[in-house]
Amino acid sequence: MQLKYTDAQITEAWQRLNSPSAVSKELGISIRNLHARRRAIESKTGELLVYKPPEHATHPDRYDLGILNGQIIVFSDAHFWPGQRTTAFKALLCFITELQPKAIVNNGDAFDGASISRHPQIAWEKTPSIIQELKACEAALEEIEVAAGRAKKIWTLGNHDARFESRLSAQAPQFEFVHGFHLKDHFPSWKPCWSVWNGDTVIKHRWKGGIHATHNNTVGAGVNIVTGHLHSLKVTPYDDYRGTRFGVDTGTLADPHGPQFRAYLEESPTNWRSGFIVLTWKDGRLLWPEIVSVFDKNHVQFRGEVINVSKF
Repeated sequence: MQLKYTDAQITEAWQRLNSPSAVSKELGISIRNLHARRRAIESKTGELLVYKPPEHATHPDRYDLGILNGQIIVFSDAHFWPGQRTTAFKALLCFITELQPKAIVNNGDAFDGASISRHPQIAWEKTPSIIQELKACEAALEEIEVAAGRAKKIWTLGNHDARFESRLSAQAPQFEFVHGFHLKDHFPSWKPCWSVWNGDTVIKHRWKGGIHATHNNTVGAGVNIVTGHLHSLKVTPYDDYRGTRFGVDTGTLADPHGPQFRAYLEESPTNWRSGFIVLTWKDGRLLWPEIVSVFDKNHVQFRGEVINVSKF
């Protein structure tokens, strides 16, 4: 029987397309017959035709927004927890609905990963399972997606988020590239990255630490820089010959005294604040970043007003 395609043609298509399904579609050969031909070619040549998975299976380095005029909302450190619906989360839904921002940036640590922490368990403290945390994240982020509509949705990876893949890559490296083994697989509506850029502003989960982190971040970066991780929720301006730029901490969407933190804080006071940040650009220039902070159980404060968010 004369074959429609030669061994050389099959080999060339396999190496060029790097996907059995793509080769099958291009050549019009069923997957079953294609693999039969592959095995025959390998037997003749003594060399394997191996599908090479993509080199970068996790997060790309950066995402560029390209906004000259408009607003975005940046929240971080939600540490979503089963059964928890914080005031800051309700406020986030309220502000997304009212402001209709062009983008929502989840600036890291939406997932907590308490049960796979590198820190030892405290006594017999009970923590949610991985699936319970994933479901809590999915439910909360789905609400945000509905409110956001067509706004861009970006997720910069945080150190707690990284626990999900770090544990799997350490314990089950053979499952690399299997769908579901990357955190991003569970949240397809959110674009993953390490940092978000818009002009001379960068948004990333963390950089420098300590109480002067926002100051040191913008001095060292040379641009406006918006980070989370430290839960402090503040804006620090810095001036030099180039003008004013800002170091911003996006606080925490969680309750600072919530169950996520209760055990290891040992009932100690924190310098943490619950809320998020609104960023506005005018003709490509970042205006003074604005803080939305929790006032009490049902209210947040913003631009000198106390706003009721209890209906969300």
